[in-house]
Amino acid sequence: MVKAGIMGGTFDPIHIGHLIAAQTALEACGLDEVWFIPTASPPLKPSAPGADAYDRLEMVAAAIAGHERFRVLDIELRRGGVSYTIDTIKALRERHPNHSFAYIIGSDRINDLPKWHRIGELAELVTFIGLARPGTTARPELLPDELRGRIAFADMPAIGVSSTGLRERLASGRSIRYLVPDAVIALIRRHGWYGSTKDNR
Repeated sequence: MVKAGIMGGTFDPIHIGHLIAAQTALEACGLDEVWFIPTASPPLKPSAPGADAYDRLEMVAAAIAGHERFRVLDIELRRGGVSYTIDTIKALRERHPNHSFAYIIGSDRINDLPKWHRIGELAELVTFIGLARPGTTARPELLPDELRGRIAFADMPAIGVSSTGLRERLASGRSIRYLVPDAVIALIRRHGWYGSTKDNR
C-alpha cells in the first residue's frame, strides 16, 4: 500500500512554506509521496486566485522539479468549478486502489474541518496531517470524535510566509527572493504575474 500525502491549495504563488510543509509531512508521517493538487476555485476563500489556473499549475511543477517523491496533479483544474476535497479523494481512490491518502493541512485549518463539504464522509476516506503555523492554535479537543481520531500532528519550522504577503510584495515592487524557489521567480518575472517587474526579484 502506497501512502500518499495530498497538498491542496491555490498555490498563488507556491512558496517555501508549502514545500517545507510537504517535506515535514513526508518524513514525520512516513509518506511515500506527496501530491500537490492546485484548486480551480477554493470553497472557503472569498476571492478568486490572482493567477490563472494553469499558471499556478506551472509554478507548482517548477517548484517541485527534481524532487523524486513530489508530484503535481491537475485533477481539480480539469474538473473545474468549486474544488471540494471529497470529490477529489473519491476520484483518486478509484484511480489508485492500492494507495492510502492523508490530507496535509495547516493547524489553522484544523479548527475549520467541521465546515468542510461532506466532512463525515471525507473523514472515512482519509486521515489528516496537521502542521503548526505561526500565530495559529489548533483546538482538536473541540472537534467531533470522528474527526479527532483521524488527525495526526507534526511539528514544522515556523515559516511566516503567505501567498497573500508575496503578492503584496510583488505588487509594491519588493523582492521575494529566498521566499519562493528561483524557478518560480523566473516564471513570475517572465510573465509579469502579480504586477512583478524585473527589479523585484
